[in-house]
Amino acid sequence: MKVDTVIVGAGPGGLAAARGAKRVGKRVLVIDDNWGPGGQIWRGREDLLIEGVEFQFGRQLAQLDVGFGQLILACGARELFLPFPGWTLPHVLGAGGLQALVKTGLAVKGKRVVVAGSGPLLLAVAANLKKAGADVVLVAEQASWKRLMRFGFGLWRSPSKIVQAVELANGNYRAGLWPVEASVGGVTMSDGKRWDCDYLACGFGLVPNVELALLAGCQLKDGFVAVDEYQKTSVDGVYAIGELTGIGGVEKAEAEGEAAGSGQKLQGSHAAFVHSLRDCFALRPELKDLVRAKTLICRCEDVRFGQLQGFASRREAKLQTRCGMGPCQGRVCGPAIEFLLGWEADRVRPPVLPVRVKDLIRLN
Repeated sequence: MKVDTVIVGAGPGGLAAARGAKRVGKRVLVIDDNWGPGGQIWRGREDLLIEGVEFQFGRQLAQLDVGFGQLILACGARELFLPFPGWTLPHVLGAGGLQALVKTGLAVKGKRVVVAGSGPLLLAVAANLKKAGADVVLVAEQASWKRLMRFGFGLWRSPSKIVQAVELANGNYRAGLWPVEASVGGVTMSDGKRWDCDYLACGFGLVPNVELALLAGCQLKDGFVAVDEYQKTSVDGVYAIGELTGIGGVEKAEAEGEAAGSGQKLQGSHAAFVHSLRDCFALRPELKDLVRAKTLICRCEDVRFGQLQGFASRREAKLQTRCGMGPCQGRVCGPAIEFLLGWEADRVRPPVLPVRVKDLIRLN
């Protein structure tokens, strides 16, 4: 099938782009590495398939090897993990990661769960876990109550988000609190109190998956893909939507997807909400003091924080310690290192995801 528009990502933004492109008569192909549509938000909902749109699921796009007239990148974001003593224990997972496991069959009924980190995602995860029968004993937000109140007052522009916040309210929510050390069967928080739990779900915000955009040569601004009012990037024929252009949630992703797919100018701006999220949930400097010399930073290559001391850049540390050279290719340790040491990624090379040697041979 010859297509006009290739969309990478079948989350809310990618699906909106597919609907917009189909509506104006384009032939559309949607590629996603999951086994169904919905992304992380609507995972498991088969009713999201769009008639007349071709979907290819379970396909990882490790480099830009597809032909396209228009390429829309809807790659979403991943969780930011911040290392602390015990963060690699079996019962410690990403907040969104635990939610994804529950949606695919993990039983958490009756399990005690502590959800900790930063951002509105914590409340959404807690609500889903509670719906699945988990006992959410604590939701800990590292931002202060002062910042949260400022964020809440700013929601007057978005009544729907106020409704969502009320629906997700949790009586065990605490602000100005974060994990300092996990141990078998529990976690100690910054106030010195230990909480017993079967699962500790941590997530300190989101990091946009900009690797494919960088491979295409797209320009970034403040860590996100720079776009115009039509979602066009600096590269002809390449568009970016959703979390790639700023962390802002489902409504932003759908609006940008519709604009990119249909070729129309974006209606309305979500910039104020994006900036409010960024400012109110900015990570506090105390989180940099959690790591110790023996704390694992790169789990793939077993590199500890003390081994990174004395190097001047991520590239230098990578050459000497293999930090960031494992299966995740720095997706986990890279953003953490940038927060802890200020080392930004120097470049992105294909493949951006682990691939089999025989697949590389076939590509070449």
